[in-house]
Amino acid sequence: MNNQIYPCLWFDGNAKAAADFYVSVFKNSRILTDNPMVVIFEVNGFKIMGLNGGPHFNFNEAVSLVVNCDSQEEIDHYWETLTSDGGKESMCGWLKDKFGFSWQIVPSNLGELMSDPDRAQRVMQAVMGMKKLDIEILQNA
Repeated sequence: MNNQIYPCLWFDGNAKAAADFYVSVFKNSRILTDNPMVVIFEVNGFKIMGLNGGPHFNFNEAVSLVVNCDSQEEIDHYWETLTSDGGKESMCGWLKDKFGFSWQIVPSNLGELMSDPDRAQRVMQAVMGMKKLDIEILQNA
């Protein structure tokens, strides 16, 4: 895939380890380019550059990647895999992986559930009380 615009993630010397991890987590993913400074990889067709830029910058929640999941099994898989080995759970479907990068693991129908004015407040209240999102609870809100 030839993306004109793609993100560059700044790592402190472990871009290759991060790319290997992400490629192992997501289907249809692969390393495209690997050299000591830059690793370019695809995650399910989405191109990402990992830069070994040093200790000057850290990840924060201002930038995250959203993973839309069609089933609870998918949510469970991504949640458990991305928080493994030192990752951290947060609230509302957010987590940080072992490299400190933020992800949002959400049901693909969350926008639809939030679009119903009668239901939106109940769904949002349910989301606010969860770490890992539970599709059944959200659908019943």
